[in-house]
Amino acid sequence: MPVKPVTPAKQRMNPAERRLAALGGRRIGPHLPLGPGLARSAERAKVVGATAVQVFADNPTAWRRKLDPPPGIDAFRARLAALDIGPMAIHASYLVNLCGADDEFWLRSIDTIAAELRMAELYGAELVNVHVGSHRGLGRAQGMARLATGLREVFDRVPLSPTMPKLALENSAGGGDGVGSRMEDLADILEAAARADVDVSRLGFCLDTAHLWGAGYAINDPDVVDALLTGLDPALGPGRLLMLHLNDSKAPLGSLRDRHEHIGAGQIGVAGMRALLTHPRLAEVPAYLETPGMDIGYDKRNMDRVRKLIAGHDLPRLPAAAFAIRSSRTRSKPSPEVDSETPE
Repeated sequence: MPVKPVTPAKQRMNPAERRLAALGGRRIGPHLPLGPGLARSAERAKVVGATAVQVFADNPTAWRRKLDPPPGIDAFRARLAALDIGPMAIHASYLVNLCGADDEFWLRSIDTIAAELRMAELYGAELVNVHVGSHRGLGRAQGMARLATGLREVFDRVPLSPTMPKLALENSAGGGDGVGSRMEDLADILEAAARADVDVSRLGFCLDTAHLWGAGYAINDPDVVDALLTGLDPALGPGRLLMLHLNDSKAPLGSLRDRHEHIGAGQIGVAGMRALLTHPRLAEVPAYLETPGMDIGYDKRNMDRVRKLIAGHDLPRLPAAAFAIRSSRTRSKPSPEVDSETPE
């Protein structure tokens, strides 16, 4: 009887399993523009090889929030589930700030975060990411107390349910009166929240790597990455790191500036990005790219760079045009990707 040839394990995988294997088993994906429509956006997530996605559920630079989900949301959720792409994170409006003294602004921020949580539940998202904010002259301690009271108000308005997403507070780069640029700040925010009777089981953190760099954490050094990540659970408690924003940085170390760059092509560089992508502490933490040119083909190119780093390969050199993109989430007309790259 002829012997049946053995099919390599990789060939026996379905497409979703191959995408996950190519990312070292990690859940990683881009901030996904929804402008092309929900159905096309879900297919784009598949094309770029995403295993997780982040989206805006509404205009990130406006206060007004939609009360009803967009048409096609059920099909969008079903398609992502069929592709095994998740968890989904919703990035809240950039306008919100719970740390300042202005009462009208503070109340608007509470309304907006509550609306983001409700809409995120309809999207099937597991996480809502929001910037910590700025104390606007109140001082660090008072800003944190103001933040904690605001979080209590948000959770009072949006009762806990089995499908309600968690809220992930994002570290800052430290500019101006920003709160939350140091790990000590994040620990103090948790303490302030507990004192204000916030249900802290609904609360965690998002670390943005470009913000860490701007705040002075030299994460281009794998030893610094290891020390930072191994110190998280002792500082914040197990399970508090809910998500990662995986961005390289244009800005100098300690500049207090937030300037995102393509993966491995910025100041953090190849060694730092590879250390973050392969560190065992982050194996179960979903990561989301907010790198430049997401809707003009660079979503796929940056995801390809992530896969190469995980596999231990050299990165291709990006064309000069890649460094002239002004925004991490541009609204330009999509253009064909350029495949002529040379190793760096």
